[in-house]
Amino acid sequence: MPRKTDDISPVQANYLPVKNEEEHLLTTTTEIAEKIASEHGLTKVQGKAVVESVLAAISAASISGSEPSLPGLGQFKVKATPERDARNPATGATIKVAAARKVSFVPAKALKDALNK
Repeated sequence: MPRKTDDISPVQANYLPVKNEEEHLLTTTTEIAEKIASEHGLTKVQGKAVVESVLAAISAASISGSEPSLPGLGQFKVKATPERDARNPATGATIKVAAARKVSFVPAKALKDALNK
């Protein structure tokens, strides 16, 4: 079944799932790397290096406190969670959960629109 791409950009069309037996949805970094390698004439090792470099750059930016943004896909936001009390379900004892930072992903409008069609 062909993808409907009449009212979206070519970049957004790459995010739409393919619904046939010949192609399947990309779910692992290896599958993404293989797709990049085949589309750009790279070896699988080079494709994997590209994917790992992008992920490392996103991680490094998040660790430094900035919020990396991928146009058409979304933005990674760093949020602080305060210290809180929680309960151990096995014993019922109250424990302190330390304050921490976490990364959340906010999808771009284009991605949200593609998901909700």
